Amino acid sequence: MTGDGSGACQEIPGQGWRGIVVRWLKFNAVGGLGIGVQLAVLLVLKRGFHLSYLPATALAVEAAVVHNFLWHERYTWADRVRPSWRKSPPRLLRFNLTTGGVSILGNLALMKVMVDLGHINYLAANGIAIVLCSLANFIVSEGLVFVG
Repeated sequence: MTGDGSGACQEIPGQGWRGIVVRWLKFNAVGGLGIGVQLAVLLVLKRGFHLSYLPATALAVEAAVVHNFLWHERYTWADRVRPSWRKSPPRLLRFNLTTGGVSILGNLALMKVMVDLGHINYLAANGIAIVLCSLANFIVSEGLVFVG
């Protein structure tokens, strides 16, 4: 993706499409760790603190969003951005408003449908919701958040 809002995929300099694939794999590796964070927080909030599954889901997603941002900035998009006290907070805000918004709204809507209407276990439903939101989050991160 380019940072100009055009939505076109931009090859990583010197790497072509292979670079996009490598970044996608890194994104998913970080996301895999984030899934662990999200499911663990959801389990603790639901079972340990007896929170309803929807507020517990929102808080669990936010924990995963912050976790993922820290890794993406230092690993997935390390060739494009450098963490700093001046640039990281606005980048975190963009990440939270874009991918965080997609994740929270997507997870809550999908959870509501799958748990309430589909009677799917809340942890299984959350896993499905995470996967469905992943591609949109990569596209947004690549084009809007981690631009050079």
